[in-house]
Amino acid sequence: MKESDRYLKIVEWSDEDQKYIGTCPELFSGGCHGDNEAKVYKELCQIVDEVVQLMKEDGDPFPEPKRQIECSGKFVVCVGILRAQADGLSQTQPRRTTSPKAAKSRPTSLART
Repeated sequence: MKESDRYLKIVEWSDEDQKYIGTCPELFSGGCHGDNEAKVYKELCQIVDEVVQLMKEDGDPFPEPKRQIECSGKFVVCVGILRAQADGLSQTQPRRTTSPKAAKSRPTSLART
């Protein structure tokens, strides 16, 4: 892990500027901006790397990261076919409902199942 990886990098849309804005509040004020979110993030990472390198060369102390995220690394994804399997349905079997209003709004072929 690089030293610069410890710091939060934020890329967000600015309605005022009509651009993506990249910042790293723990290391510097200001940042970078552009029309492409991925390019702004890449540029922001380069800027953070350069700032960290300059701090090392100048012997400046590094600020403590403000936020440490701890996570297990586990996550659950449930979409499409997986969702149908989780609900105990075949992927072609429509979901059934007990709501008369919902049943009426379905096409006839589905409302009968």
